[in-house]
Amino acid sequence: MENEKIKLKTEAGQTVEVVVLNKHADRIDVVIGESVRCSLTPTRNQLAYVGTVRGRELTYERSRAEVEAELAKRDPNRRRFR
Repeated sequence: MENEKIKLKTEAGQTVEVVVLNKHADRIDVVIGESVRCSLTPTRNQLAYVGTVRGRELTYERSRAEVEAELAKRDPNRRRFR
């Protein structure tokens, strides 16, 4: 099984490729480097996910709707809770 990787943008505008541990519409858990973990949560307007590592903000520039659609495409029998 291959690990899913996503690209996050830092405050300085750099991109960092991270490994996804767990992905849900309300939270994405990632690992940066070997052992630094971070939880990304949706912003208020639901247009991106943000989290902090060692005081630095990281942004995943995909909306919650895009992540939900991606999860539904990957597993169409997944149960949706509201």
